[in-house]
Amino acid sequence: MNAPTGTTIRCVGGITYDDLGRLLLIRRANDPGSGQWSLPGGRVEPGETDEQAVIREMLEETGLHVIPGTVVGSVVRGPYEIHDYACSVTGGVLTAGDDATDARWSDAADLSGLEAAGELVDLLYVTLRDWNALPRA
Repeated sequence: MNAPTGTTIRCVGGITYDDLGRLLLIRRANDPGSGQWSLPGGRVEPGETDEQAVIREMLEETGLHVIPGTVVGSVVRGPYEIHDYACSVTGGVLTAGDDATDARWSDAADLSGLEAAGELVDLLYVTLRDWNALPRA
């Protein structure tokens, strides 16, 4: 079980690609980053492991069933300590839900356009680039 450390709030995210190498993004319904595109994810609830939280958040926000793998990277954004996991889709139908107003697969050109337009959550593009996790398509 992973509890928040100090005043930070432990969160998880899923880095997921489709068969074409496109990256899964959601448009956030709530702050932080309301209206912007981001990786699906959210807070680790009390008593949950990171793996359980990734599975729950991915299903709630995207309608997809996933198997979380290794941690791709971690960042701290304000009070949020975010651990992003590589995920493999095992089923479901892509549908925005819960804290997402939209969900889509994004190729490299699309992601670059979202970054240029300021529609990505702060520093997401740079972080994904630094982690070598940009869309492969």
